[in-house]
Amino acid sequence: MQFQNNGPAIYLQIADYICEKILLKEWKTEDKVPSVRELAIQLEVNPNTVMRTYEFLKQQEIINDKRGVGYFITPLAYKNAVAYRKTEFLEKELPSVFRTMNMLGLETEDLAIRFEKFKKQYTAATN
Repeated sequence: MQFQNNGPAIYLQIADYICEKILLKEWKTEDKVPSVRELAIQLEVNPNTVMRTYEFLKQQEIINDKRGVGYFITPLAYKNAVAYRKTEFLEKELPSVFRTMNMLGLETEDLAIRFEKFKKQYTAATN
């Protein structure tokens, strides 16, 4: 996975990656997540960056650590990941979408039609 140096901090990009795994239900409640070292190697980042990500996700109650055993997905991880990603989207990404829509003269109805089409395709592809 490639991380953008000009985007959010890399530890937050890794947090988004982990949240996506949870939201796509690839990582489920009580699953053990890769160790700091394993994930650092897998993502080709500094272990300190992964450690910072894990500390951040612990604060969000998305993962927890069991001393001497490792890190695990919490029972509230899905709910908390949705809340975290929703806030990030609404505060950081949506304003840019609105700005672009305004510049192009697009209305919300234009998006609604495309969003419904996307949902149908996505649902069909994931079932």
